[in-house]
Amino acid sequence: MLPLKAEAQSLYDTDYTQWLETTVAKLRHRDYATVDWESLIEEIEDMGRSERRRLERNLIVVLLHLLKWQHQPQKRCGSWAGSLVEHRRRMRRAIEDSPSLKPYFAAIVVASYKQAVKQAMAETGLSLEPFSVECPYSLAEVLDDEWLP
Repeated sequence: MLPLKAEAQSLYDTDYTQWLETTVAKLRHRDYATVDWESLIEEIEDMGRSERRRLERNLIVVLLHLLKWQHQPQKRCGSWAGSLVEHRRRMRRAIEDSPSLKPYFAAIVVASYKQAVKQAMAETGLSLEPFSVECPYSLAEVLDDEWLP
């Protein structure tokens, strides 16, 4: 028979959903002695990283569409506008749900803008020249459904 820790680790590695359900049941029953704490801590840490990555992905999409909107006015379309609405909503919701993400949001604008410029160049065929070196949009503008460059 496997030791308790090895058994929990084995379940974590072989059936993640069952491990989650088992862990929740143990916590609800206050069976703390048999909880796979190492894996649980790792999962909680991953949740925080996932939230930050999701916010960053949404920011890059918004910046990309703002850049395309600004630099290719002849190609503006409903899908760009719809994408802006959707990804702005996702970012506002993430920040509303977790206000501690707001400083992170401000901190990732520079790197996210650089990624958005790279992608905009790839998608539009434009050179680097027309794009600002620094993000020309304020955080309020990036989040505002009514604002377009």
